[in-house]
Amino acid sequence: MQIRVKLFGVFRIDRFKEENRDYPPGIRVREVVDELSIPGVLLGIILINGVHSNGDAILQDGDSLSLLPLLGGG
Repeated sequence: MQIRVKLFGVFRIDRFKEENRDYPPGIRVREVVDELSIPGVLLGIILINGVHSNGDAILQDGDSLSLLPLLGGG
C-alpha cells in the first residue's frame, strides 16, 4: 500500500521533504518513524490526513502522514 510521507523541519535533513512510500498493510505510525530513523523523543506532532494522531495509529492505503518535530523556543 502507498502512504504519502511528509517531513518537516530537522526531519528533512538527509531524508526528503515529501515522498510516496510503499508499506505493508497494518503498519503503524511508529514503525514508519523507526524505519526513517527519526528519534521518537524529537517527534512533536503526527498528522494523518491532516488530523492529529499518535504512534499507535494504523495507516491505510492512500493516507498522508505528516511528521513534525518538537518546537523549541524561549
